[in-house]
Amino acid sequence: MEAILLAGGEEPWARKYGVRSKALVPYRGRPMAEWVLEALRGAGLEAIYVGENPGLSPPPRLTLPDQGSLLANLEAALAHVEGKALVATADLPHLTPEAVRFVLERAPEAALVYPIVPKERVEARFPGNRRTYARLREGTFTGGNLLLLDKALFFQALPLAKRVVALRKRPLALARLVGLDVLFKLLLGRLSLGELEARAGRILGVEARALVTPYPEVGVDVDREEDLVS
Repeated sequence: MEAILLAGGEEPWARKYGVRSKALVPYRGRPMAEWVLEALRGAGLEAIYVGENPGLSPPPRLTLPDQGSLLANLEAALAHVEGKALVATADLPHLTPEAVRFVLERAPEAALVYPIVPKERVEARFPGNRRTYARLREGTFTGGNLLLLDKALFFQALPLAKRVVALRKRPLALARLVGLDVLFKLLLGRLSLGELEARAGRILGVEARALVTPYPEVGVDVDREEDLVS
C-alpha cells in the first residue's frame, strides 16, 4: 500500500509566511507537510505528493502538480497507485506513525474506511481546539483527515462524489441526497454508526465503514492560523 498526500490549494493567511499553500507553512521549524511525510514513512508508507514541493524531507516517491481541486488531485494520484491507498491531507502536523499504523492494522474490509475520533479524546489531548462534531447514538465524534480507499471502487463512486462536492453549498439539495430521515435522526443524536455507514454506502454505491480511533492526531488539522499554536 502507498499513501497519497494532498497538499494543493491556496490559503490567503499562508502568504504571511511567504508560501501559497498551508501545507508549506512552518510548524515547529518545518513545513507542515514534512511532519505528515515523516509519520507516513515511519508507518512504512511511501507517499505520492500532490502540490508544490520545494524540496521536502523526507522526499515523497512522486510529486504531482496541483490539479485545482481536491477530487482532481486525488484522481491524478490514484492513477499511480495499485489496489488500496491511504489518503491524508498535508495539514496534520501532529500525526504520528502510531496513529497511522492503527488505521492500517484495524481498518475493516471495505471500499472506503473513514477514521473518526471521540470528542473526549480530542479534548484531552488538545484542550480548547475547535472541531466540528457529530453526535451519534454511540457517542460524539469528529472526522479524521485520513481515508483508506480501494482504487477501483473509488472510480466507481467518483461521479456521485463529484455531485456531492458540487452540492456542498446547496444545503437543501444535499439534504435530499443524504435523506431527510438520516439528517433528522442525526440532529436528535439518534443516528447509529451502522445506519450512517449504510446510508453512505447506498449513496456512493460501495461499502463504506467508519473506524473509531483513539488517536486525536488523525482528526486535528490546521484550518486557521491560530491552530498553529496547538
